[in-house]
Amino acid sequence: MAEIVTLADGVRELVHDGDTVALEGFTHLIPHAAGHELIRQGRRELTLVRMTPDVVYDQLIGMGAARKLVFSWGGNPGVGSLHRLRDAVEHGWPAPLELEEHSHAGMAAAYAAGAANLPFGVLRGYEDNDLVQHTQVARITCPFTGEVLAAVRAHRPDVGIIHAQRADRGGNVQLWGITGVQKETVLASRRSLVTVEEIVDELDDRPGAVVLPSWVVDAVAAVPGGARPSYAHGYYDRDNDFYVGWDEVSRDRETFTDWMQRHVLGSVAA
Repeated sequence: MAEIVTLADGVRELVHDGDTVALEGFTHLIPHAAGHELIRQGRRELTLVRMTPDVVYDQLIGMGAARKLVFSWGGNPGVGSLHRLRDAVEHGWPAPLELEEHSHAGMAAAYAAGAANLPFGVLRGYEDNDLVQHTQVARITCPFTGEVLAAVRAHRPDVGIIHAQRADRGGNVQLWGITGVQKETVLASRRSLVTVEEIVDELDDRPGAVVLPSWVVDAVAAVPGGARPSYAHGYYDRDNDFYVGWDEVSRDRETFTDWMQRHVLGSVAA
């Protein structure tokens, strides 16, 4: 059953140096606060998994938390490149970064396979391009039709971290809006931490909502605003100005380091 914890305690107990960690959330409910706590606690040598790594992964990489990135697209949405990611790949600063790049469909299939406790996912893809030469993909022949398909190793993170709108006091989690692969991330991971906007006495009915029962979640932490600068549907809007401003902040190593010192390392987790 899920334990109600503070964010600092949840990260301390569940995430260790060298772990494979997935922080998921698509467009909204991106777990920025949890990523910041990983940085504050000085986690190192992480393999970071995410379908669309954006600003929070730029920050983790720039602060030296990552040794490898498993992903399908990386950028500052609507703005441009992730400059700390580029610096790590192109110049090894602050540390070299290994890349394993997939298609969106490949990442989704890998998460779904992990959630189903299967060793790999199968899809049509990775053809007519050179992506297969730069990632972990195999070819498999369908035993029924003879069609040659792509197989991707299942994602089985050591820790899956997501943000959601709410949980009840029993640790049952509820999220709605664009849900991406958050459910699959929790089910595929060996350990899971969910930050939420609020903890309530009882979850209400929400059309289309996803409910993660407490027995598939290890820890829940109440972190209001934990998705900012992304948005939490029904709670607050996306801070578009932040994403635009991040482009300038992240271009220069010293400016980036100073910003992180003031806004992340100098702040305390909820």
